[in-house]
Amino acid sequence: MHSDEWNEQPSRSSGAKDDGKAWQLLEKVALAGLQEQKRARRWGIFFKFLTFAYLFIAIALFSPMAGLKGGSAKTGPHTAVIEVRGMIADQEEASADNIIGGLRAAFEDENTKGVVLRINSPGGSPVQSGYVFDEILRLREKHPDIKVYAVITDLGASGAYYIASAADEIYADKASLVGSIGVTAASFGFVEAMGKVGVERRVYTSGEHKAFLDPFQPQKDSETEFWQSVLKTTHQQFIASVKKGRGERLKADEHPELFSGLVWSGEQALELGLIDKLGGTSYVAREVIGEENIVDFTPQETPFDRFAKRLGASVAEHLAMWMGVNGAAPALR
Repeated sequence: MHSDEWNEQPSRSSGAKDDGKAWQLLEKVALAGLQEQKRARRWGIFFKFLTFAYLFIAIALFSPMAGLKGGSAKTGPHTAVIEVRGMIADQEEASADNIIGGLRAAFEDENTKGVVLRINSPGGSPVQSGYVFDEILRLREKHPDIKVYAVITDLGASGAYYIASAADEIYADKASLVGSIGVTAASFGFVEAMGKVGVERRVYTSGEHKAFLDPFQPQKDSETEFWQSVLKTTHQQFIASVKKGRGERLKADEHPELFSGLVWSGEQALELGLIDKLGGTSYVAREVIGEENIVDFTPQETPFDRFAKRLGASVAEHLAMWMGVNGAAPALR
């Protein structure tokens, strides 16, 4: 064999190896392309699913019926129930907006035979309670054929009783706590504590009494007297509304302590004219209204609403603490 033949054979072997490597490279590129297409399809399916989920949640959140627990007017004759539960305050579950919204929906339902306010609340804002009180009277006058009954479960005190007094009749359990017709405003004083730790409070105002609720400054007798007059005025408004709602049923002349802020059991409240009878929601629906079918018209917040309100409440709370007026507003509780 000639030497040139020996030189040609290694050259052919090297070329075959190069071709094999090229095919392997092409195969890897092709497989990588297929895998990328699969990934793209998976991500496409994921984002489509995410879009549909978002649309579904948005529809659920902003649906006109999302706010009503009871739902439809197509339930047949029924007793409408609206819950007054927890603190009565703006942005809370028992806000005037929520309670009034449920009341209006219940009265506008042609199948409503009677309305029950089921109350379990320590009270709260006199403003929110006043709004609800006035609206109950307005709806009663507009719909004289539909009666409103307040049913106190565990607690119906202060602002909660303010609301209850607007009803045609008030019911409670014998052990319920009822009353507490009074006004309170509380905060703390840190003047001496600041002196002990060597902290100086600096407040700049454009009004002589602008910072009179500041817990870090000494109280002035004139400002304390003024603030007491504000609470007294609010208390008199509360008393006037209760007398208007309860009328002669309230034994106020014989028992002036009714307006002292004390609270009584349901059994005692019956004797004092604070309530009309003992009984619960089912009893009122069955025996008084005559319609056992109960439909709950309490508005329910959407998750979006709850998040927004909690965020707003948190910001307001921090601002109030920073300004030194947290807890200073009058409250019926």
